[in-house]
Amino acid sequence: MVGSYPQPDWLIDRARLGARLPPRGRAGELWRVGPEQLAEAQDDATLLAIRAQEKAGIDIVTDGEIRRESFSNRFAVALDGLDLDDPVMVPQPDGTFNPVPRVVGPIRRTRPVEVEDLLFLRAHTDRTVKITLPGPFTLTQQVHNEDYEDEASLALDFAAAINAEVIDLFAAGADVVQLDEPWLQARPQKAREFAITAIDRALGGVVGTTVLHTCFGYAHVQHDKPTSGYPFLAELNACAADQIAIEAAQPRLDLSVLAALADKTVIVGVLDLADPAPESPGQVVERVERALAFIDPERLVLGPDCGMKYLTRELAFAKLQALVAGADIVRARLR
Repeated sequence: MVGSYPQPDWLIDRARLGARLPPRGRAGELWRVGPEQLAEAQDDATLLAIRAQEKAGIDIVTDGEIRRESFSNRFAVALDGLDLDDPVMVPQPDGTFNPVPRVVGPIRRTRPVEVEDLLFLRAHTDRTVKITLPGPFTLTQQVHNEDYEDEASLALDFAAAINAEVIDLFAAGADVVQLDEPWLQARPQKAREFAITAIDRALGGVVGTTVLHTCFGYAHVQHDKPTSGYPFLAELNACAADQIAIEAAQPRLDLSVLAALADKTVIVGVLDLADPAPESPGQVVERVERALAFIDPERLVLGPDCGMKYLTRELAFAKLQALVAGADIVRARLR
């Protein structure tokens, strides 16, 4: 799994969720369950997500990010230094506006944010578990800076907060911790200035398997993705993460780019989340074999392109089944 699994419609208003950009601040209005029962309902939905992954045959499972309105805001809104009540309204290409938290003081983590989520996941599966956090570069691009001299300094403080969280997550039993950095591709020039330094700060001193996920955005939001490749990918071969996760199926990526990640294990997306039909195992096999032309099987991990948050639960499950069946076919051929 890359991260998210679809939340049930009885838990969150999926129509409202899908009608807006992923929230950067609080978005409590999206939940269908009142605050008194919300935590219990999120636990129940998380169990459903875990069991669905297990039933599909997934090896490395997540909590489905069920407790989050977006991939990043659960962690971000828990940090000191952000004004969430008086956001800046940032215009979007479609003419709408997205509320963005203002940075009004030093970014600080004052408490563990996702450790309880990890403990719940660890207690309810015996499989390898992964939990995800937003990366420091992406967090700098999702706020309006009114306090720091420059974005590089802001990114380092975000990185310090993430680093403390990562260390606590591994201490609590995480097998894999992943940083999500989609904004590397949206703003590659800025990324070249300070992203690797911030990512390495976020992962400094960490003992455990770490992943850096980068993509062009959710298929639900980004319909046309570049076939020419990633503008910021080869640079990630030098970062501190053990593994790099990329989407490849929807953009029909030329997988010769894997040669640029020679020192990393690579999680290659083989499920196109823009396709409203589940893949066949044969389609997954074909995509895996294209990857194996450029990477040894020992360094290849298979997953969806991105988080599955915006799919229906039925479609997400069928796609995961195809992923597992295709992987089984390729494993048998490699024996």
